[in-house]
Amino acid sequence: MMFFLEHINRNLLRWHGYKKMAIWIARRAVVSSGDKIKKYGFWGLIFFVMIPFPGTGVYAGSIAGYIFKVETKTAFKANAIGIIISSVIVWGTTLFAKGIA
Repeated sequence: MMFFLEHINRNLLRWHGYKKMAIWIARRAVVSSGDKIKKYGFWGLIFFVMIPFPGTGVYAGSIAGYIFKVETKTAFKANAIGIIISSVIVWGTTLFAKGIA
């Protein structure tokens, strides 16, 4: 998605439903971790994606990388690392909650 976000965004922003959703997600990304992503770049984007809360996953991370002009390859790496860490956090929490760990 990140590689085509600019082209997709340009065409789909004409559709009111998409525009409303994109603006909501962009605001969420800016409000929740905008300062961290601006200040820390790659590491801030990893941190934003790795937090296992609704609205902070790879989709929002891709849009945040696009908004803050993070290079596409760098944003892709940050999103991949962040989602792996997030998966491990959720997996560990699940195991702990079940009493396995």
